[in-house]
Amino acid sequence: MTQHVELHGVFTSTHLGMRLDQALADLFPDYSRSRIKEWILEGAVTIDGEKVTKPREKVIVDQLVEISTTLEEEVTSRPQDIALNIVYEDEHILVINKPADLVVHPGAGNMDGTILNALLFHCPDIANVPRAGIVHRLDKDTTGLMVVAKTVPAQTHLVAQLQAREITREYEAIVHGTLTAGGTVDANIGRHPQKRTHMAVTEIGRPSVTHYRIAEKFRSHTRLRLRLETGRTHQIRVHMAHVKHPLVGDPLYQGRPRPTKGASEEMQTVLKGFKRQALHAVKLELEHPVTSEWMQWYAPVPEDMVKLTEALRADTAERGMEY
Repeated sequence: MTQHVELHGVFTSTHLGMRLDQALADLFPDYSRSRIKEWILEGAVTIDGEKVTKPREKVIVDQLVEISTTLEEEVTSRPQDIALNIVYEDEHILVINKPADLVVHPGAGNMDGTILNALLFHCPDIANVPRAGIVHRLDKDTTGLMVVAKTVPAQTHLVAQLQAREITREYEAIVHGTLTAGGTVDANIGRHPQKRTHMAVTEIGRPSVTHYRIAEKFRSHTRLRLRLETGRTHQIRVHMAHVKHPLVGDPLYQGRPRPTKGASEEMQTVLKGFKRQALHAVKLELEHPVTSEWMQWYAPVPEDMVKLTEALRADTAERGMEY
């Protein structure tokens, strides 16, 4: 499946002296500079009727630029009729509330049955958008809100917002231990040096910042609201484990489960039975990539985390403790 693209424009005084790829990215902001560079190299760009193939070429005022190309289908996965909990949808974007136990993107061990497969079924044209419009991911067993771009221009704008840290993503989590105050974890995250499937705090990792505040204290656990400033793989899970408050149920980062001192047998059973990280993307705020309207969505905390919270409250109350 292909989509033909025809673009026309004129360089103005603001473009004088710019590189061609830089000027075109400014003239056609719906498309990324890397994509425009590819179009230049493949001969899809003409200036005043003549083909140009050098991205570094300088532009001058009043030149007429034309781009004629096609967007090839970017996705090779197959569509699958998988139900999506769609919170919002228009012709440019959709926002979904992801359940637990659903992988976002195909990979080793999960070649289908993913959100990407579901998107291809729900919106076939999304095959023309890189990664089927997926702008950011949630881990397999993390629940909550994700935004997906249905067109290349929408994706370009959303990715730019993410990179500029203009999209607000808030999470609810339940962690081991009782925190006394909120705070910020500012620690680089990179691939774990020994464990291939793990991430870790490491000096050579990428800058990563997580802000958190206390939502509710329990006898030996804490419910948190967290906000991502960056979006690294497993960021919240790694950062909270780094400060010695790993997420309840986290199969990778909580370490060997230890019995909660003084907890009833029922409470111990609840904790042992919580088999995923207690993490939910509860709030999403962004500027609509086409209308520029500021939009926000909320996703209710899922039932398993609600029941865990109720059990922790009961455990706290049984021991005559209030927070």
